[in-house]
Amino acid sequence: MADMLVNLVLLPALAPLLAEQKAKGVEIRRGQASESQKIAEWVREKTNPNWAIGCEVALEQEPVTCYIAIEANAPADNQADFSPEAILGFACYDVVTKGVFGPTGVRQDKADSGIDTALLLVCMHEMAALDYKQAVIGWTAFMDGSNKTDFGDSQ
Repeated sequence: MADMLVNLVLLPALAPLLAEQKAKGVEIRRGQASESQKIAEWVREKTNPNWAIGCEVALEQEPVTCYIAIEANAPADNQADFSPEAILGFACYDVVTKGVFGPTGVRQDKADSGIDTALLLVCMHEMAALDYKQAVIGWTAFMDGSNKTDFGDSQ
């Protein structure tokens, strides 16, 4: 298993990536504890059933350490009232231990949309805001190469 150590001082800008996703109709935001069951069920069905537990842990933390990507035009009466079909992806950090990114996953039909990169960078920027100097991305040997994020001098 190969891990990647990321220097959080050298992160690429986040705003352009979020604006690009918004233009594509994708909203990336922090999950809410009240959405735990809905998000965990989506993770269980669409990605890896084992990751649902990590997702639930992230949604119980204060602050919540799980971000989701949803269709921005999904019908809802309030922010937490959306259909599970509107979920496009998720990313968590500080689940296994502080400073570790993951689990994360994106709906298969959105694999090349840049959502994975946006979710990753949101989490990295959040970790930097918590004054972490570096983060660990585990199991990078299994990355499919679709995420082309440049982390500067990361190891």
